Amino acid sequence: MIGFLMQESYPENLMQKDAQAMTQTIFMVGARGAGKTTIGNALAQALGYRFIDTDSFMQQTSLLTVAEIVAREGWSGFRRRESLALQTVTSPETVVATGGGAVLSADNRAFMRRHGLVIYLRASADILAERLAEEPEDAQRPSLTGKPIVEEMQDVLAVRETMYQDVAHYVIDASRDPQWVVEQIQSLLLDAIVK
Repeated sequence: MIGFLMQESYPENLMQKDAQAMTQTIFMVGARGAGKTTIGNALAQALGYRFIDTDSFMQQTSLLTVAEIVAREGWSGFRRRESLALQTVTSPETVVATGGGAVLSADNRAFMRRHGLVIYLRASADILAERLAEEPEDAQRPSLTGKPIVEEMQDVLAVRETMYQDVAHYVIDASRDPQWVVEQIQSLLLDAIVK
């Protein structure tokens, strides 16, 4: 079990013990089904922050579903929109649930590290697949590989795990209960500010 571990590198702004460190953007990264939206929303409520899901933001601003964006523009068009959405929604006192593939762009990874605190919600392919099977909305997302969901999640993690680890300031075991995860993140944030 992962529990949580603290990565060793922090953006300069995180180490400042002033209001800026307490109000920076918090980015939630991880694969589809990791709980970025559920945990991000609960964390935002607990902190009194605003919550934004970049996929929802793209859908609201384009009036298209993710599947429609991908059908019209391909995955590359979707990723361009995703990068723009990430930059647009970044602001103080905001928790941002990123799309699972946001880390595929080196520019996005650098942007998140530079402009906030990045939390990787880590879960196994089996857990991700189980959660996705329970969520009808997620079933509407276009497949990345065309494979059964467990195999797709294994493939996705094989490609992205290193990127998730590298961009994250903290790695949290997202297989646990969402409330436990939120409490762990709050504890880590408090520790980071006190140091």
